[in-house]
Amino acid sequence: MSVVEWIVAGLMVIGLLGIVIPVLPGLFLIVLGVVLWASELQATTGWWVLGLTIALYVACLVLEFLVPGKRMRAAGVRTSTLLIGVLVAIPCAIVIPVVGAFIGFPLGIFLVELSRRGGRGQAWAATKHALKAVGLNILIEFVTAVIVIGLWVAAVVFWT
Repeated sequence: MSVVEWIVAGLMVIGLLGIVIPVLPGLFLIVLGVVLWASELQATTGWWVLGLTIALYVACLVLEFLVPGKRMRAAGVRTSTLLIGVLVAIPCAIVIPVVGAFIGFPLGIFLVELSRRGGRGQAWAATKHALKAVGLNILIEFVTAVIVIGLWVAAVVFWT
């Protein structure tokens, strides 16, 4: 393997971690790795893999927008609620290392929905819908990343 392929492999590992632990733009890093590899390779195989990667990336973005967003809107959960959940997760991650963000995010969503809806039962139901939507987003992005990585590995092993 060339130095560029090692760098790309590293970007892909970091990208997968960024999808599971949403701190980094995981899938974007993986796509960036394929762009770097195809640019260095300068061969038909690289351009085909890059084209398929970009098509998969766009399809992933559309799916992430349509599927979980539609479910959240149907449950009455606003996008601003998720933003506030993220804003609460940040200080919680600092105050409680390792698990703070995982506590702060749902707590922020719950508090916003509690103030909007009034009852704890309704707020908890909305929080569950929001968390399921976020989980579905992560799953869509992870599956896309695994397909892109598999495509890249197949290209490196079999066609270059």
